[in-house]
Amino acid sequence: MLRQASICGALLILGLANPAYAEPSSGQEQPSMQELLRRIDALQRRVDELEGERKKSAEKGAASRPEAKPKAKPASAPTETPVASAARLRAPEPMGNEYATDEALRSDLAGQRRRAVAAAGANTYPPEPMGNQYLTEDALRSDLPGLSFRVPGTQSEVRFYGFANVNAYRDFDARNQNDAPPPQTIPLANSPAARQGGDFGFSARFSRFGLDTRTPTDWGTLETRLEGDFGGGDPGSLNQLFRLRLAWGELGTEQFRVLIGQANSLWNEGVYETVNFATNLNQSFVRQPQIRATATLAEGLTGYVSLEFPDTQFTSEEGIFTSFPTLSPAFDAAPDLLARLTYRSEGMVLDLRTLFRDLSLRTEGTILEPPAVSRDALGWGVAGTARLPMRWVAPALGPDELIGMAYYGQGIGRYFGSNTFGQDAFSNIGLPGIAGVTFDPLTTYGATAAYRRFWTTQLRSNFVYSYAWQDYPDYALLFTPGTTPAIFLNSNIQQAIVNLIWSPFAELNGNTVGTGWLDVGLEYVYTDRNVFGGSEATGAAGSGYGVANRIYGSVTMRW
Repeated sequence: MLRQASICGALLILGLANPAYAEPSSGQEQPSMQELLRRIDALQRRVDELEGERKKSAEKGAASRPEAKPKAKPASAPTETPVASAARLRAPEPMGNEYATDEALRSDLAGQRRRAVAAAGANTYPPEPMGNQYLTEDALRSDLPGLSFRVPGTQSEVRFYGFANVNAYRDFDARNQNDAPPPQTIPLANSPAARQGGDFGFSARFSRFGLDTRTPTDWGTLETRLEGDFGGGDPGSLNQLFRLRLAWGELGTEQFRVLIGQANSLWNEGVYETVNFATNLNQSFVRQPQIRATATLAEGLTGYVSLEFPDTQFTSEEGIFTSFPTLSPAFDAAPDLLARLTYRSEGMVLDLRTLFRDLSLRTEGTILEPPAVSRDALGWGVAGTARLPMRWVAPALGPDELIGMAYYGQGIGRYFGSNTFGQDAFSNIGLPGIAGVTFDPLTTYGATAAYRRFWTTQLRSNFVYSYAWQDYPDYALLFTPGTTPAIFLNSNIQQAIVNLIWSPFAELNGNTVGTGWLDVGLEYVYTDRNVFGGSEATGAAGSGYGVANRIYGSVTMRW
């Protein structure tokens, strides 16, 4: 009872005597929920401190009985009251940076944690934010601090985050009952879907939730992430399937750290901001198991290297093959190797990334035998991105950005899944009259230009144009017209996007904007694809090209 009374008394003293915790008068502004949570957290830590002092005092008293006598303190060393001691404590910093659009893999967490762990010799670092809308991580991930708390009696922090989203779409050309259609597969002109005409759809399946923890250790900060959504089901079903998006742990310091688990690929680049949840042209949102090392190489310069899950994908006359299921002729012999360099300075971001892959074809024991052949090829690719603050051109442009991205590679098809899924490589196996089986990595290249315009802090637009090219081997013209291998051979694809996004709770902080907890967006998407071989390749499936005009409406509410 004495312990509870002393703790309650301390809380009462802190609440009444300390202006930092006192209830505001009627003339003062009421504190926000976040401020109240900060105060509660600081009070909890003070309770922990008082409890520790009580235990130490009890142990000291027991050890000194009966002969020991308390010594009087000298007059020059006055006793510090609980109120004065608590006044020196600072509330913990927020667990995320809602103005993080300039830092793709950082937030502003835990200045308090740094101070707490410094005594133990650990060098902690600001952990990865929940998201930056569209920088190197997933588009539309929450950029708010979320619902967070410190585990009592520890330095561990836990955060729940996510968002609820509903979007509606209307097609004006062919019917395409998919809330996230890849540009590669939009219906062809004069196909049955085109003759039926466009329709309307609703979807909420990409609503997301996640759990994030951070704990200081003697080796640095341990951060873990678990995230999922219900995007695994059929786009036309209202009973969606849960799917795992992320599940990883990362340990280390700001200078060096290691991540293990399922995370966003090091190749990922959202490039631009959209309100739809499709992986648009020239975007990459691959999530896969990996081992990644991150190091600070110089001021503003970060280096990354990773070994990631391989998945050889190739197309032939016999169909499109991936390394799953078992006994697939698409074979994985080694993990993919990726590396990345990113330089950031005053809002400017310069990024260079590369990857190397081992692509293998093994027909023995599969449906493609005979013949029993084994073929290997090297896949590789490079990409560069530049993000330039327009305030350098004119201060009146504020947080506006100009973005450019270009890439070139052979055998990188699956990393641009909306452009060239299943097209890492091509084989002439299955074609009549072939002299020898070939296995040829597909050459692909493309570019994107985008401008992000802030009309006001709360109202912004994105203007995007993307183009992609694929160089197919000549024997692909012999694929049976109208079959899947033939109608998905897009020699070039282009896409234009323009949107208007209203974020009523957005705030300007310096040169960046935190978008707040609510986004309401309207977006127009134009897509055009041209099939290699034209109408001769598509046959009854339609003409040798496809055009899609779609309007999206979207509401996203984050927590």
